[in-house]
Amino acid sequence: MAEFLLVAALLVGATVAAGLVRILRGPSAADRIMAAQLLGTGGIATLLLAGVATANSALGDVALILAVLAAFASVAMARAAPPQEDRGEPRA
Repeated sequence: MAEFLLVAALLVGATVAAGLVRILRGPSAADRIMAAQLLGTGGIATLLLAGVATANSALGDVALILAVLAAFASVAMARAAPPQEDRGEPRA
């Protein structure tokens, strides 16, 4: 079972690495922000999978710290984003 979890962690890590391309070459700032959130979420998942597979609880602690930092980063990016134009569309 540990081998399966390590393979899953490697696959998640590979998708996170592919997301780095979107951060570097994203056509818009929104694409870059979403890719940064993907990196945070994928990093957390990779750490948790690796922690369970190796029975290392310290990796779970690092994943929790990364989750808190990712939440703060998303709030900071949302506050720093320029306001969008009002297109006259009704809001829901």
